Amino acid sequence: MSAPRGVIVTGGTGALGRAVVRLLLAQGTRVAVPFRRADEWRTLQSEAGAALFGFEADLSDAGQAQGFVERAAAELGVLEGVALVAGGWAGGTSFDAAPAAEWTQMLRGNLDSAAYVCRAALPLLRKQGGAIVAVGARSAETGGAGMAAYAVSKAALHALVRVLAQENRGRGVRVNAVLPGTIDTPANRRAMPDADRSAWTSPEAIARVVLFLLASDSAPTTGALVPVDAPA
Repeated sequence: MSAPRGVIVTGGTGALGRAVVRLLLAQGTRVAVPFRRADEWRTLQSEAGAALFGFEADLSDAGQAQGFVERAAAELGVLEGVALVAGGWAGGTSFDAAPAAEWTQMLRGNLDSAAYVCRAALPLLRKQGGAIVAVGARSAETGGAGMAAYAVSKAALHALVRVLAQENRGRGVRVNAVLPGTIDTPANRRAMPDADRSAWTSPEAIARVVLFLLASDSAPTTGALVPVDAPA
């Protein structure tokens, strides 16, 4: 597999993001991540080494997202991939009973942050070719009852992936998404201690699919929403 030389990984300090970062670094890719908590960045940095770069940024702010991408690309030397792993989850109640703030929170965290990073990164990716891989959600395709704001925000992200894939055909940039179900993370284990985890998917298994979609081996693939919700 031909790995990209420089990649941005949003959400790189989270469980799935760390798995993506580790695999990229193991293949010799230089990686840049945004962070909002210095302690999380220091933990990741201590595990990763010199080929990892971090910059503090709130990606749901368009100006900060632009600044992060510019600084990251300058440090990487070349930007050939973006993994949009950052996001959040909220839910547990019906649409009409959910707090009003939940709607804005999910749209900002799951859609706006991805859109702002893409807007900043696309001109750079077009210069030498590259790929964007977003982390969507299976629940956005199946309905997501009890998590309306989350499902709608991820469905909008899926639509953005399709639009950007169409707009960038023939311009050297491929855009795809992976669609996890429940990821086997420490946070999910704490939140659902009695759940049957046999159907959950490991971050490492999902990360391997993300890497494939970032690599040149997946050159014929764009606009795809790839389910990654099987046990692995």
